[in-house]
Amino acid sequence: MTSFCLEVSGDFACFTRPEMKVERVSYDVITPSAARSIFEAILWKPAIRWEVRRIEVLKPIRWMSVRRNEVSAKASVRNAQTAMNAGHGNLALYIEDDRQQRAGLFLRDVAYRLHAELLPVGGDALSTPAKYREMFQRRAEKGQCVNQPYLGCREFAARFRLITDPDSEAPALNESRDLGWMLYDMDFTAANDPKPRFFRADLQNGVIDLAQAQVTA
Repeated sequence: MTSFCLEVSGDFACFTRPEMKVERVSYDVITPSAARSIFEAILWKPAIRWEVRRIEVLKPIRWMSVRRNEVSAKASVRNAQTAMNAGHGNLALYIEDDRQQRAGLFLRDVAYRLHAELLPVGGDALSTPAKYREMFQRRAEKGQCVNQPYLGCREFAARFRLITDPDSEAPALNESRDLGWMLYDMDFTAANDPKPRFFRADLQNGVIDLAQAQVTA
């Protein structure tokens, strides 16, 4: 197992609480699943898996409230298949017909240090794990990614840089608090029925130690 560290930051972020059915309300800090997706945006292969072990909060937790227009509908898969078969069709969504306003409680001016382990799970990664470690390091150092990393919502792009010596970096936020139950990740053991998994997030001196987290369904 090899551990990597990324510093990620952004102007805005929203790690949506699933219990909020309509309005988007963010968790106080980035979730482990959102952190994992940032590593996967730089390097993802079927032969490897990322496990986030530690989250460090670098800036004070600050909020902003936004009301914005959203489209309540999405293009129908059946209509898309019909248009593909026919060679033509109307797949447009008319904003004036499907527009609705929603309020959101987002984070602003965020920065985190994320520590994750690259785990080989199959294929040639089991015999040549160094190839994948070097591939990730090379891509992260150059700022390359498969898709633009984001902070919860795709419109909230994330900046990132590889940290080679975390001990030489500035300390995390000097704050401790119980953040309550937080989404850890989705369990895809049953392919057609993914289940959410939660853990009790405890922020100690700006650090969430996921190695000690008790994850429940």
